[in-house]
Amino acid sequence: MAGIREILNLERIDRDIYRGPVIESILQRTFGGQVAAQSLVAATRTVEEGYEVNSLHAYFVGPGIPDVPTVFLVDRIRDGRSFVSRHVKAVQNGNTIFVMQASFHRTGDSGIEHSDKMRPVPDPEEIFVDTDKLPSVTRLLFDEWAEWDIRPVPPERIDHDPYRASEQKVWFRSRSELPDNPTLHVCTLAYMSDMTLLTSALVPHPEAKLQEASLDHAMWFLRPFRADEWLLYDQVSPSAHAGRALTHGRLFNRSGELVAVVTQEGLTRTLRPGAKNVPHKAPEE
Repeated sequence: MAGIREILNLERIDRDIYRGPVIESILQRTFGGQVAAQSLVAATRTVEEGYEVNSLHAYFVGPGIPDVPTVFLVDRIRDGRSFVSRHVKAVQNGNTIFVMQASFHRTGDSGIEHSDKMRPVPDPEEIFVDTDKLPSVTRLLFDEWAEWDIRPVPPERIDHDPYRASEQKVWFRSRSELPDNPTLHVCTLAYMSDMTLLTSALVPHPEAKLQEASLDHAMWFLRPFRADEWLLYDQVSPSAHAGRALTHGRLFNRSGELVAVVTQEGLTRTLRPGAKNVPHKAPEE
């Protein structure tokens, strides 16, 4: 698997038009976090210094093909004094596969301050992941995400909220040290945010056979962070119904500061006989 800097290294082919590199994958469909992160990179390339990403809202409107380049078309919606807005469309073979609205806020603003606290969990150093004991699909994804150190907190070590339908907590970080570039860390987290979140809907249904796919994705970036330092992804799934599940994640740094929030709806449709829940290539491919 390519490193995140290679994944995010877009080629400029014209004003506000960029092309992403082809990234080798064992998946038959492009990983959603990759398309989201590359779209955000394209948007940031059109914004002047002095503004930072504060949010994004996106829809996965078609499956991406991993071995086909993706072109990103950026529309400069508005350049205001305090906020800048961009629209990005990701295209393969003339078909739109992803659309995103991104907002940028000028640096240096001040106002009220408060934040939720991180609930107590074991430190990542206390958690050992035996990949041999993981379900086959989970092992497949861990192989795909080998560049990332991912450590789910064991369910028995979570102080569960009885009013939550489903909970999951995951420590993760980039295994590679990343440059001191805040924009790179934000775009990297956009990539990482699609990891494991939809599986939080499966916690109450460990035996369910489902077709899974991200449908939409929204993020809010609240405080500075580094994606190569441990982040706790505190995930819940408030509802699953009619083949769709709503998931929500809050990201805390090691100091317990809330740095980002994610909400995603995903497809969780009962799997038809013979189909793969996460389409992937056979080993010989």
